Amino acid sequence: MRNTIKSIIFLLFIIISCQNKNYVDLIIYGGTIYTVDSINSKVESIAVKDGKIYQTGSYNKISLLINKNTKVIDLDGKIMIPGFIEGHAHIMGTGYNQKNIDLLNTSSFDEIVEIVKNKSNEIPDGEWIIGRGWHQDKWIESPEKLIKGFPTHNKLSEAVPNHPVYLRHASGHASLANKKAMELFKIDKKSSNPDGGEIFKDITGNPTGVFNETAQGLISPPESTFEDHLVALKMANNHAIKNGITTFHDAGSDFKDIKAYKELAKSGELDLRLVIMLNGNNDSLLNHYYEIGPEIGLYDNHLTVRSIKLYADGALGSRGAWLIEDYEDAEGEHGHIVTPVEKLKKVTKEGFDNGFQICTHAIGDMANREVLNIYSKHLKKGNNSRFRIEHAQHIDLKDIPRFSELGVIAAIQGIHMSSDRPWAINRLGQKRIEESAYVWRDLINYGAVLINGSDVPVEPIDPIASFYASTTRKTLKGLPDFGYEPKQKMTRIEALKSYTINAAYGAFEDQIKGSIEIGKYADFTVFSQNLITIPEEKILDTKVLYTIVNGVVEYQAN
Repeated sequence: MRNTIKSIIFLLFIIISCQNKNYVDLIIYGGTIYTVDSINSKVESIAVKDGKIYQTGSYNKISLLINKNTKVIDLDGKIMIPGFIEGHAHIMGTGYNQKNIDLLNTSSFDEIVEIVKNKSNEIPDGEWIIGRGWHQDKWIESPEKLIKGFPTHNKLSEAVPNHPVYLRHASGHASLANKKAMELFKIDKKSSNPDGGEIFKDITGNPTGVFNETAQGLISPPESTFEDHLVALKMANNHAIKNGITTFHDAGSDFKDIKAYKELAKSGELDLRLVIMLNGNNDSLLNHYYEIGPEIGLYDNHLTVRSIKLYADGALGSRGAWLIEDYEDAEGEHGHIVTPVEKLKKVTKEGFDNGFQICTHAIGDMANREVLNIYSKHLKKGNNSRFRIEHAQHIDLKDIPRFSELGVIAAIQGIHMSSDRPWAINRLGQKRIEESAYVWRDLINYGAVLINGSDVPVEPIDPIASFYASTTRKTLKGLPDFGYEPKQKMTRIEALKSYTINAAYGAFEDQIKGSIEIGKYADFTVFSQNLITIPEEKILDTKVLYTIVNGVVEYQAN
């Protein structure tokens, strides 16, 4: 009898041990799960163990892996995809836009003045007021006085005389300062333009308050503290997670930024996975990383530093984009090269030689051509360097095929077309806007890889908005009826790939994320509607229900 009892106990032990060994942490079922794998398959259910995808398949099979410790999520008919990857944006800028004055949704200069005035009433005289997000081409009504299409500081200076004010344009390529800020930095009619920038002046030679491109550096508000950085980073992290983003490609960081990322990641407070581009204008930063080499997959793949961000030109809105021909609305002007060509060549070569990916901001057709020329010296057939051009908004017809020929990734932002197209035609004219601006279909047809993003805080972070713009070519108000240049639309699957597997490829991470396949990280986004099948007019009504990173629910809608 005693031996029988021992045998039963031993068998129970074996059974329990096997159950404990085989159980999984998370099972998700009951909806439409797009894997975004090579054949665009869908699966019924997935199992997650130790932060990775353990199994996919039928729920009947996967349910056998459940025990008392397994979390089970019933999608209740909703859609799940690999976690959205923000392909180009600014993490600290996102945080500080939450922390300071956010002007993204302002519709007039008067509204901006009122917001700043109200802020000045809340703080002591002399304290700086910082903001970002205004865009004069999006205002419903414009000020009576515009110089070069931009407002002047006068009304702002009258309303807020005792606080220095510095308001960055939504694009980040121009800024507006009030009189107090200009006085602090001795900016007057005698001040001269720096290389690659311009102090806008009126007919009498007095500064208007607008500083374009590199001229923005002439006014320097007090540097934020490291504690400010941590607060802003936490705010940005939460903001991204709530919008369904699991990985964030940051387009340009410095020492202090990276220190903050490491501290937050080390403490376990960084939910996002960050892919960092080094600021290519910071020589000491670059030399440091040339010495130590890329940092890949730190803190359970929450932080990677393996890219360098350069700037070839400015923005279209500020007429800083570098064009082959003059601007349609400004004879004799064709934008700026903001980094000397020799510097672009030098950093590209050094970065390439030291194992870094090069990512260069280029918006105008001349900028795109010059960057492709520089890249071509290093990118031979079969080269897997995955160099990127950030934005790639306006590309001469001759240069469109060169992206695929050289293996250059186009890191576009669908939402830029939506918000910029109504006024961009004034900058480029009908022919250029139709033939060579936002040419996503042409790039895809030639075989180029496109990755998508928002460029937040230039635009709102919402990936749904960028998905909508990419597939409809419409503004967020649904205009025009058939979209701008509809032949350049992405399909919905292409747009989904641009935010998942393509974006992962653009960071050398397509083997570990970007699709729902066994062994990859369990990063998922769950939406209220099926983005692939719903009528396009309903896309913008879609809500994020869950954001899951490493198999952990980091956000769940109420």
